[in-house]
Amino acid sequence: MNEAESALGVVVGHAAMAEGLVQATQRITGGLAECLAPLSNDGKTPDQLKSELEGMVADSRSVVFVDLQSGSCGMAALACCRDSVRRVVVSGVNLPMLLDFVFNRELPFEELVPRLLESGRASIASMPATE
Repeated sequence: MNEAESALGVVVGHAAMAEGLVQATQRITGGLAECLAPLSNDGKTPDQLKSELEGMVADSRSVVFVDLQSGSCGMAALACCRDSVRRVVVSGVNLPMLLDFVFNRELPFEELVPRLLESGRASIASMPATE
């Protein structure tokens, strides 16, 4: 496997969440986020969702981002990716994680995935009100 190959990102989410995250990432990066594609579970059975996801990632080196690990999106992603070393699933997707992905998607998975998890976690904070 050529780890220098830039990864494709697919954001799988409930309703319009995936599309919103991808659009926000594209706007912030000035169009650099063409490596990201949204996929909604709206109106799809789990098998349809998995099939559509498989068609999107094909043979690409891919990171599949999901909103909920145990939801229909997470289960479809796991079913799609479990037998391929060229695919990885990251749950709990957020905007900082996607921004980090866009700028670092050429990294090997063993560097990229921990980095994405850290950037996602680091962005979660409580911000107290000021008087």
